[in-house]
Amino acid sequence: MAIMTVQQALNDTLGEELARDPNVVLMGEEIGVFQGSYRVTEGLLSEFGPKRVVDMPIAEEGFVGLATGAAMLGLRPVVEIMTINFILVAIDQIVNHASKIHYMFGGQARVPLVVRTPSGGMGQLAATHSQSFENWFAYIPGLKVVAPSTPYDAKGLLRAAIRDDDPVIFIESLPLYSTKGEVPENDDYVLPIGLADVKREGTDVTVLAYSRMTVVALQVAQRLAEEGISVEVVDLRSLRPLDRPTIVESVKKTSRAVIIEEDWLSYGIGAELAATIQEQAFDYLDAPVLRVAGLEVPLPYSEHLSRASKPGAQELTDAIHRVLSGSRNGSYE
Repeated sequence: MAIMTVQQALNDTLGEELARDPNVVLMGEEIGVFQGSYRVTEGLLSEFGPKRVVDMPIAEEGFVGLATGAAMLGLRPVVEIMTINFILVAIDQIVNHASKIHYMFGGQARVPLVVRTPSGGMGQLAATHSQSFENWFAYIPGLKVVAPSTPYDAKGLLRAAIRDDDPVIFIESLPLYSTKGEVPENDDYVLPIGLADVKREGTDVTVLAYSRMTVVALQVAQRLAEEGISVEVVDLRSLRPLDRPTIVESVKKTSRAVIIEEDWLSYGIGAELAATIQEQAFDYLDAPVLRVAGLEVPLPYSEHLSRASKPGAQELTDAIHRVLSGSRNGSYE
């Protein structure tokens, strides 16, 4: 195993796939000469040239539409959107075109497109730059949505996304870019899209999380182990398709569930998870499912208020203690 950051894992994978398949092309704002806002595309322009690593203007709808058409004609575009907040400009191309073309054309055309973008609160960037819209895309049939939390998962899932014949929204987390972890030295390993991962085995309560919240959940689980509380942490990894069997089997084992997500509470990924547990594991529950999420306000610019608006280790710890004590209060708002 090699040790690398999430950023390095993504960069390595892009380089390896560009070298492996001449149909893979990268598109996005400042990904070439500037080498990417988060340095994920560092060095790729000099290695593969401007026809494979293409700098685009500030026109997300235009270049996502271009990438969709290019994918229909045989290329495998990997588009970088600087943050998920800017994906709103291109949402028509993704939701009304890329996701539906294979179905509406009766299987005559496919769209092997990857859209990479970081999501969630990113420091003092205020309300319009700190949102989590991954649930919007997980709602859409025809799209696949993944959200890795480790370098291992980032590399394996990005490779799978690039090789997939369907459009994939690849959710990244800016705070996780610098986190380190083990990555197989096998240059061709792929993680199947649609499989959750039990990151930590436990017996007392299941915590369901994805992306940065998985890291928070693991930190809390380690701390609570010192109190004699055994927390099982399930990392969703894939938001669509959702690995419901792994989720349900974990809850059946522990009989309690807490869900933590960075986005807002209402109508989010957590609501879908809670419904799944209620439908498929209700008889196994010893306490109500609890959800931990961000406060339902536009994220403040103030650093203090920003931190207070986001879910974190203390909120998750409190929820775990409450579910173990049988509290009926079922959410944080």
